[in-house]
Amino acid sequence: MNKRFGTPYDVSENRAGILDVLIATKLSQNTTDKSSFAAFTNLKKKFRNWDDVSQADVGLIKNEIKVCGLADTKSKEILSLLKSLKKNFGSLDLDFMNEYPDEKIYEIFLSHKGFGVKTVSCVLIFALGRDAFPVDTHVHRILNRLGIVKTSSPEKTFEAVKDIIPQGKKYEMHSNLIKFGRNICKAKNPLCSICFLYKMCEFPDKGIYRKRKIDPNEIKENNFIILENLV
Repeated sequence: MNKRFGTPYDVSENRAGILDVLIATKLSQNTTDKSSFAAFTNLKKKFRNWDDVSQADVGLIKNEIKVCGLADTKSKEILSLLKSLKKNFGSLDLDFMNEYPDEKIYEIFLSHKGFGVKTVSCVLIFALGRDAFPVDTHVHRILNRLGIVKTSSPEKTFEAVKDIIPQGKKYEMHSNLIKFGRNICKAKNPLCSICFLYKMCEFPDKGIYRKRKIDPNEIKENNFIILENLV
């Protein structure tokens, strides 16, 4: 897929902070990366640091992130996370987690409401430079359509594939599958007629979509990934 979408972002050279990744990923839930990036940028402009956010009124946080939707829930869960981390660790400087194994990182953050396996996997990649494979709705959909897995949720897909993807290739595959899902293997009206994986795909309706006439506007590229733009 690198030939189609280019070489993925170099996470070994450009790492964001742990909280930056956690909160940016949280903001990206159920919305576009562009709108969640706007919300993330609003927070960074409004507050000097995450410690200031942890002491802010939830209504103020909500106002800054409303551009990305679900602001009521997201603001509450972000504030709860920050307060809990500060209480448990004494500060919001989490650099010490670089010494923690992956399992410990998952354990810590999965204990907070609204922060799931995908979000923590993104922290492992973008903040800690680890080899992880986040599974979002695009990745889940594509791996099921291709017949690589037969699962009912992104969480189950994560469990099914986390140990079979070659080491050192997990982020590359994650990034390319997201772009493939946005631009070709869409949830609605997939562009099967221009899909380079058509022959190996097991999607039952691919023949129907293969015959569908494509509007030129459907071929516009959308490769902006919020976590590649935090640093």
